[in-house]
Amino acid sequence: MAARVTAYGLCALAVLTFALFPIHVQASAMAFHADLTASSQVPPIDSKGSGSADVTYDTSTKMLTWTIIYSGLTGDATAGHFHGPAKPGKNAGPVVPLTGSLDSPIKGSATLTEAQSSDLLAGLWYINIHTAANPGGEIRGQVAQVK
Repeated sequence: MAARVTAYGLCALAVLTFALFPIHVQASAMAFHADLTASSQVPPIDSKGSGSADVTYDTSTKMLTWTIIYSGLTGDATAGHFHGPAKPGKNAGPVVPLTGSLDSPIKGSATLTEAQSSDLLAGLWYINIHTAANPGGEIRGQVAQVK
């Protein structure tokens, strides 16, 4: 009988502890996506180039990782960046450069500041890829959370 009371007491203590101090489990990884097109550039560019970006953001470590694929550009990619803060149709300065090889697929990561994190989560970032023929950017896409 004592064993039953003890087991019951432990279960009651666990339920009471959870009720008083609930554990909140939150997913820390968030998925984002961008479709990159020449028509999304501001102003729009006449190019057959296109691409897409799959982006993951870990809210606990502030680590942003990405894979960007593209094709059909007028030439080799000469630069690429995440830009912000800007709504679609507006331009902003670069905030995170794409480093390393710019050949498709472009893969990379960066740790964001608190301000950068806020702008990303607010949907105020875009990605663009630059070429020699289009130094202001040939393809662009707004980074949006995948829901």
